[in-house]
Amino acid sequence: MNAPTAPAHLLPEVHQRATPDALLAALKARFGNNCSTALVVREQHGRDESSFSAPPPSAVVFAESTCDVADAVKLAGQFAVPVIPFGVGSSLEGHLLAVQGGISIDVSRMNQVLAVHADDLTVTVQPGVTRKQLNEAIKSTGLFFPIDPGADASVGGMAATRASGTNAVRYGTMRENVLALEVVTASGEVVRTGTRAKKSSAGYDLTRLMVGSEGTLGVITEVTLKIYPLPEAVSAAICFFPSIEAAVRTTIQVIQLGVPIARVELLDHNTVRMVNTYAKLNLRQEPLLLMEFHGSPASVKEQAETVQEIASEHGGKAFEWAETPEERTRLWAARHNAYFAAVQSKPGCRVISTDTCVPISRLADCLLDSVAEADASGIPYFLVGHVGDGNFHFGYLLDPNIPQERETAEALNHKLVARALELEGTCTGEHGVGLHKQDFLISETGQGAVEIMRTIKRALDPNNIMNPGKIFSL
Repeated sequence: MNAPTAPAHLLPEVHQRATPDALLAALKARFGNNCSTALVVREQHGRDESSFSAPPPSAVVFAESTCDVADAVKLAGQFAVPVIPFGVGSSLEGHLLAVQGGISIDVSRMNQVLAVHADDLTVTVQPGVTRKQLNEAIKSTGLFFPIDPGADASVGGMAATRASGTNAVRYGTMRENVLALEVVTASGEVVRTGTRAKKSSAGYDLTRLMVGSEGTLGVITEVTLKIYPLPEAVSAAICFFPSIEAAVRTTIQVIQLGVPIARVELLDHNTVRMVNTYAKLNLRQEPLLLMEFHGSPASVKEQAETVQEIASEHGGKAFEWAETPEERTRLWAARHNAYFAAVQSKPGCRVISTDTCVPISRLADCLLDSVAEADASGIPYFLVGHVGDGNFHFGYLLDPNIPQERETAEALNHKLVARALELEGTCTGEHGVGLHKQDFLISETGQGAVEIMRTIKRALDPNNIMNPGKIFSL
């Protein structure tokens, strides 16, 4: 079922710039069969995992090299036509929608691991490499890339949205793990930011400027990342709690005591029920924490015992341990299947998802009030959280044919984000701003800061062709 067109206030600057026939002809001449104007291809590249829709792009260019990207951007720039980068289409905030028309540049065929420098703990990849593909390519070195947003996202998209995920409490986000980039700017110029050195004081930090820019400043064509030694020992555990509050209080105490836990994920009872049905599991239908510990055998044992003791103080019970890769995969399948399990639980639904992040000491205040509001609304929802770093996600399940459900879900989302901002948190911990959270960005940073962002955008992209309409309006 197609998603409804979003209200105008959620899709800023929705106006289709015409794509001249001369541009389409030039793209066909340059890229041949790697440029498609077929409706089915355009529609595939004109939607993501958000609940919004917009007309598809006028054409899709399948880039196979940095030169391809640069040439496509140059041609689009000659006609002031927008370009929207596309990886695997897993974004959640409308990043891929062609709200002003234009062409989609699909980099999924740029999927080579270019260099592995195991001694330096770095790897350089093309943007279409997915996180699972990367880890498969480097596993023989005894190293791994820890950023895990759940979906098998492309590295370029993860950098563009400053992704994080389940391992962020231990290993950080893309912000901390991208060392250098190659980027095609709005003029079609290829620039490099950063080096493989672990630190630098040389000039402006253009790498950090591009990480999280959501395709509005350039198209990422190469990424150099930090990688890490595989831990000597890994242990995972599920623990069930009598309430969400008990699970959250356990998490807060674990973090405040400095336990170096690698992952700690929260699922509420709704989500556990959905996952049980979807994955044919038999988990207790109670709030749970899914945890993972990395280190030496002795340190993993010590971490696990400390956490189990803390959990027991808050009513935690029915610990289930997993030490083999197969057992851990089974447990983590519950977490990674949460989104798909929720969608399947209400056939034909669309999801309005949100992710906020607050200081760990304010997590209980933010989360529990939001749960009470969602329960009172009557809207089905699921709740998961990377609660070790104060980040959590609600997914409100709505019937796209019932406008009142969208209004209710948006109202819940608004209250949740406003509460997070009041508690000195952020409107988005990892999904990005995209289309959905532009007003919240102003509330969080202030008009002055957003105007600085606009100034940077105008300077680097004077014709506003790089994924226009995202993050803020001009």
